[in-house]
Amino acid sequence: MVFIEALPGHVGETVEVRGWLANRRSSGGIHFLLVRDGTGLAQAVVSGKEVDAETFARADHLPAESSLILTGLVRADRRAPGGVEVTVRALTVVQEAAPYPITPKEHGVEFLMDHRHLWLRSPRQHAVMRVRAEVIRAAAAFLDGSGFLRVDAPILTPASVEGTTTLFDVEYFDLGRAYLTQSGQLYNEAAAAAFGRVYCFGPTFRAEKSKTRRHLTEFWMLEPEVAYLALDGYMDLAEAFVAAIVRDTLQHRARELATLGRDPEPLRRVVPPFPRIAYDEAREILAAAGKPVPWGEDFGADEETVISSHFDRPVFVHRYPAACKAFYMQPDPARPEVVLSADLLAPDGYGEIIGGGERIHDLALLERRLAEYGLPRATYEWYLDLRRYGSVPHSGFGLGIERTVAWICGLEHIREAIPFPRLLNRLSP
Repeated sequence: MVFIEALPGHVGETVEVRGWLANRRSSGGIHFLLVRDGTGLAQAVVSGKEVDAETFARADHLPAESSLILTGLVRADRRAPGGVEVTVRALTVVQEAAPYPITPKEHGVEFLMDHRHLWLRSPRQHAVMRVRAEVIRAAAAFLDGSGFLRVDAPILTPASVEGTTTLFDVEYFDLGRAYLTQSGQLYNEAAAAAFGRVYCFGPTFRAEKSKTRRHLTEFWMLEPEVAYLALDGYMDLAEAFVAAIVRDTLQHRARELATLGRDPEPLRRVVPPFPRIAYDEAREILAAAGKPVPWGEDFGADEETVISSHFDRPVFVHRYPAACKAFYMQPDPARPEVVLSADLLAPDGYGEIIGGGERIHDLALLERRLAEYGLPRATYEWYLDLRRYGSVPHSGFGLGIERTVAWICGLEHIREAIPFPRLLNRLSP
């Protein structure tokens, strides 16, 4: 058996290909079968001169998505997908599919989402999922090659990380309520105190009742955490990280980006250094654009779009007011009303793809913050222990995989950036 992506290396050989029928057409005494196997598309030519009459007749009536095994000679043909075609000598139909619900005609988004389990088979979705896989591979490769250790965090947790109003809760045996994690960060901090440089990767959950094109209720984050790292060092790390992801995706998934119609030129500009502006500077940009934001409020999607439109690559916005950030953010010693945080905003209206900053490392200050936010101290005693035993300044961030994929692919909605999206109004398929 030979995978379709490897066919150009087998010109002149007789091979076996296993896959599914993506499309079919006939011209005179020849049937052209477009076959996919998950690695690519290949044109298979069925001629009455090469196969028996029964096989030739059956090939003329195969429905889309029928599964099949074909044996044939690989020939070079620049007009065919991948530059080769297969002249079929034998054809086995593993299963003749029922009439396929997704056709070349225009389908509505809800119809396609209801059939997401089948929509994944389309060329566009293939391209998006391959870019997603490359983003994840490149991100992990960068960190693995930079001395980071992967230490994954639990999905079920006893407490909030990002706010108690956006938690999914479940009964946890006789121990009361547990919550689906909003982030692995708190556990990452424990791991960083043990290993210095760590990261975790996995699904995270936000019970936020939002229907915007940027929001999912279940999404994946890759979260590095580093001991002895300050705000500027965090931004240095994050920009090198994102630049490496984009570079590798351009190198390894150019064909997929072309399938999606993504102009690669803006992505080629994603190289360090990235612009860095303070929250107050960002407010000035917004005010000049006629979108003033009161000091102390966070930026929404519209504001992030205006800010990022002033730059030709991702931009950091740093030193947000403490009031709009999480309880664990380290105050700026020179200006305690702001924290040493920074969000990385992607261009073209895709908004925040990274959020992070320095964590509070002083025990007394963290205790006060827990009280100010009304969080149950007993649940966080283990987290306070990290400040009792060898506490050091440290920083970390989370990269949202789906937002990053949506930006790199140029998708209109984040729902296409994950195989099976979970939205406010969707839990199936």
